[in-house]
Amino acid sequence: MSAFKFHTVDTAPVKSKPMLEGAVKQMGAVPGLYAVMAESPETLKAYQQLHHLFTTTSFSAEELTVVWQTINVEHECQFCVPAHTAIAHSMKVDPALTEALRNEEAMPTDKLQALHDFTLAMVRERGNVSEEQMDVFFAAGYGQKQVLEVILGLSQKVISNYVNHVAKTPAGPMFEQFAWTKKA
Repeated sequence: MSAFKFHTVDTAPVKSKPMLEGAVKQMGAVPGLYAVMAESPETLKAYQQLHHLFTTTSFSAEELTVVWQTINVEHECQFCVPAHTAIAHSMKVDPALTEALRNEEAMPTDKLQALHDFTLAMVRERGNVSEEQMDVFFAAGYGQKQVLEVILGLSQKVISNYVNHVAKTPAGPMFEQFAWTKKA
């Protein structure tokens, strides 16, 4: 069986029900990602905790969006790119930044470009970034704390991007207006 189950509040395992109920209360519906993750309450809880922790880091809304979308686009996540476009809109992030990330274009500032480049290097090099890449990141005004925070964001996105790949999670009605496909 390779088809993944998409749970509702009614079909979810007991330990997942409160988390799905919380999603309905907060977002009005259960996002497809949560519907899949509900099969493993531990995975859903870990994802939600990582999301919360990442949003409380030193990064601004724009910087959070750069980290999330850089990873989502690199991983070609058909669910997370639209979902994080919606999240960016709700956080009042400039739509031009979101579109630049979705279209793999240059960032509007040197500092955001350094964050994007460093995040992309972390993904592509599996954490084995060079001293030169670290120096550029530090020269842009970031430090050791932000290196660790990028790793935290990457941890969150590996869970969601990989779950969405194996489950083939559609953007669904919540995020279809922000549908995305990688440029050829």
